[in-house]
Amino acid sequence: MGYTCFEIEETEGVAHLILSRPDELNSMIPAFWTELPEIVDELSDSGGTRVLVISSTGKHFCAGMDLSVFTAGSNIGNNDGPATGNTSKEVGRQRAVLRKNVRHLQRTFSCLEEARMPVLAAIQGGAVGGAVDFVTAADCRYATDDAWFCIQEINIGMTADVGTLQRLPKLIPEGVVRELAYTGARMPAARAKEVGLVNEIYANQETMLSAVHEIAAEIASKSPLAIQGTKESIIYSRDHSVAESLDFISLWQTGMFQPADMMEAFNAQAEKRDAAFDDLNEQRRGL
Repeated sequence: MGYTCFEIEETEGVAHLILSRPDELNSMIPAFWTELPEIVDELSDSGGTRVLVISSTGKHFCAGMDLSVFTAGSNIGNNDGPATGNTSKEVGRQRAVLRKNVRHLQRTFSCLEEARMPVLAAIQGGAVGGAVDFVTAADCRYATDDAWFCIQEINIGMTADVGTLQRLPKLIPEGVVRELAYTGARMPAARAKEVGLVNEIYANQETMLSAVHEIAAEIASKSPLAIQGTKESIIYSRDHSVAESLDFISLWQTGMFQPADMMEAFNAQAEKRDAAFDDLNEQRRGL
């Protein structure tokens, strides 16, 4: 299936999703917000994708939300209401639709956390506005020397609302987040590495992608069920107490621990060969 905003490649359990509108700086047009969760959900549900790598094309990773999202019937930016003299009884209904639209945008990135496989983001050039929402929802981030990050929303008179302010404080010190969010200043790759936003930085995109694919291949060689449990436990622990998180993993192990995968890992080590694990079972969304 062809997509407007993305190209996709799949090799040995690793899917590579590529933002493919470099001439438009890979801005997030309306199609982006439908295509990304559709692709990620399909890969996750298939059970055959063990790692997802996300990269981009052109000078910049992504220029953020395209202005067309504000004007394509989304009701975002519509200021009708009592403050503008419109006291129509329909204002509440209009605002309910606006909230639903914002939740739709939020879910576009939440799908990366919900996916059963790890997501690795490879970032070159600018990651602006919505692109920061995007990459903070990934499991790991890698960047080129020329990469930079900007919470652009404050520069256009709005509060970021699609995930940056919720996820970034869990990744880097809160004071650093506040400075970025209040000033709209750019954070260069070296600083992002220093505070822990990115795992590693590379001289150029080619070197970065080669390294990220090596990491993806290493992850793909592990038990997919153990990887899923690890990802879910890390995300759960981020948002819950230690006691609650210990209870969560005890329940996970009770239901999903797979001795066959452990025996295969031991046997492969003893026989000096690569382990061969079954893929996750295919799942049907909503069931």
